[in-house]
Amino acid sequence: MRFSALKVLTEGLTGNKGWTPHWREHEPKNEYDIIVVGAGGHGLATAYYLSKKYGQKNIAVLEKGWLGGGNIGRNTTIVRSNYMLPENNPFYEHAMKLWENLEQELNYNAMMSQRGILNLGHSDAQRDAYARRGNAMLMSGADAVLLDRDGVRNLVPFLNFDHERFPITCGLWQPRAGTARHDAVAWGYARGADQNGVDLIQNCEVTGFQIENGVCTGVETTKGKIKAKKVGVCVAGSSSRVMEKAGMRLPIESHVLQAFVSEGLKLTIPGVVTFGAGHLYISQSDKGGLVFGGDIDKYNSYAQRGNLPVIEHCAEDMMAFLPMLGRARLLRMWGGVMDMSMDGSPFIDKTDIEGLYFNGGWCYGGFKATPASGDCYAHLLAKDEPHPLAVNFRLDRFIRGQIIDEKGVGAQPNQH
Repeated sequence: MRFSALKVLTEGLTGNKGWTPHWREHEPKNEYDIIVVGAGGHGLATAYYLSKKYGQKNIAVLEKGWLGGGNIGRNTTIVRSNYMLPENNPFYEHAMKLWENLEQELNYNAMMSQRGILNLGHSDAQRDAYARRGNAMLMSGADAVLLDRDGVRNLVPFLNFDHERFPITCGLWQPRAGTARHDAVAWGYARGADQNGVDLIQNCEVTGFQIENGVCTGVETTKGKIKAKKVGVCVAGSSSRVMEKAGMRLPIESHVLQAFVSEGLKLTIPGVVTFGAGHLYISQSDKGGLVFGGDIDKYNSYAQRGNLPVIEHCAEDMMAFLPMLGRARLLRMWGGVMDMSMDGSPFIDKTDIEGLYFNGGWCYGGFKATPASGDCYAHLLAKDEPHPLAVNFRLDRFIRGQIIDEKGVGAQPNQH
């Protein structure tokens, strides 16, 4: 079934009786060519590109809960490619280009809205850092505009430009950035993968790996043992726990990242705005709710809930540059479990166990990376060689001294 304006009109006039489920319900077969563990955005995108781009048909995606119930449905929906390092920016720009055509590719409304992202600057040093990053973005094919104070005021005149401690002096703007509907991204990739013959198996938790003589030959699940030629793990904040079942210890810590939504307000904020003197990012949904977040909780946790200090921190940051929101009511909040790597950059790589592959360590960048992560992981699983854009996302890069420290804070997972 393809979606179209004519289809919507026809169903509306005939009682909406012709709609069919987006994907089928499956029970696992005894054996697959490739098993993807985790039905989040990255896992579903991987299965989609494996089946669409690389012609793989005998694929299963295993999910311990419900499809899209993890971080893909627990984020602030920001899409951007404003990275500086040469190992990161081409990858995220590839993701941005896939985002721009995603709805046409999947024939699904992911509510992609390219309203731009504006990083606020508050000092001369920050302006110089933004100029450096903007030039790096332009050299990698991304878009970037360095704004002075008047340029920022033209975009967002309602900010507090004359704060005594944090005056707004400049900004780095990426016009092509924006937001997308997180749930719809998962549903669109799931629908596309299902149409290509992928088995999507929910409520099927992986409890172990079948490893014989250093070769992974399948997985053990709550629905029984399943054989596979290749197993790709893609489980975000649960990465350490799942890979531990294969005897692996990852250079990853898990932390909670909280997100918040306010009551519906008159549409005011044109895109995504970030506070440069702290850590707050905010946008506004089509319903008028303010969607915002800040730092991770600094302690390790697998719980999908956070604590009050981060809420206070976000409120303080918001009042510093958006004091007009001081009386807005918080409608709801939630937490996602972030897989924080030691240098703040991800992994898409083979493991030392033949037939077992790993995708994780996305820190804050998981949602925006979804299409490129799926594309590059599918390339690795199909061809047994890294995608050219992900060749640096190796598990052994710390041993080789080739870290990718975008933020420049060293081996501090709770600071990236």
